[in-house]
Amino acid sequence: MTTLSNRLEKNWRDIIGAEFETPVEFEQHMAKLEQFLQQEKDAGHIIYPKDKEIFNALNSTPPENIRVVIIGQDPYHGEGQAHGLCFSVPRGIDIPRSLKNIYKEIDHSKMPSNGDLTGWAKQGVLLLNTTLTVQKGKAGSHQRKGWEEFTDAIIRAVNQKREHVVFLLWGSDAQKKRALIDHTKHKVLETSHPSGFSAHRGFIGCGHFKEANEYLKEHGLESVEWQKI
Repeated sequence: MTTLSNRLEKNWRDIIGAEFETPVEFEQHMAKLEQFLQQEKDAGHIIYPKDKEIFNALNSTPPENIRVVIIGQDPYHGEGQAHGLCFSVPRGIDIPRSLKNIYKEIDHSKMPSNGDLTGWAKQGVLLLNTTLTVQKGKAGSHQRKGWEEFTDAIIRAVNQKREHVVFLLWGSDAQKKRALIDHTKHKVLETSHPSGFSAHRGFIGCGHFKEANEYLKEHGLESVEWQKI
């Protein structure tokens, strides 16, 4: 049986592990997360995303390719929605309201036919939720179980090892991560969350996608084709 740690691509595993005090501490942390997930399953709870997709964001975007980091909260908790990329849903699943607002901010004249953001991940956009699993139908159910320490380590590693990365922090939960980022080394853009409840408080019209590409070009980096879904 593949352990939780071994589902993570080795390069990422080494990088994240180095953010813990010792390799043993990292493996203990991963074992604790795995034990929690098994307890949830033993209790009859359905967990999203599927085991093989928990690290989809990391395994789809090698650390050396990262140009943009988008930070979400926890995975979608509806059936078939979560597949390990924040704000993304698999093809064939209805596009969630938050993602519709993201698409509108990119281009009001065109709405993509699906919500699968794998095309972004392949371009170096790390689509990272701060909590990587959730119980079916229960938003926030896996917060404060150990995932936040794991994903904070990812953000610290990207901050330290990469230069000129654009961090998109939408909403108060994502903005709590600003302290982990060197603002003199990277570009940090903040506004409200794109959900239907808060998009009108700043997200709509924020211009983040254009501003991100301008920053990348200024530093000799390839821009992101945001319409490449």
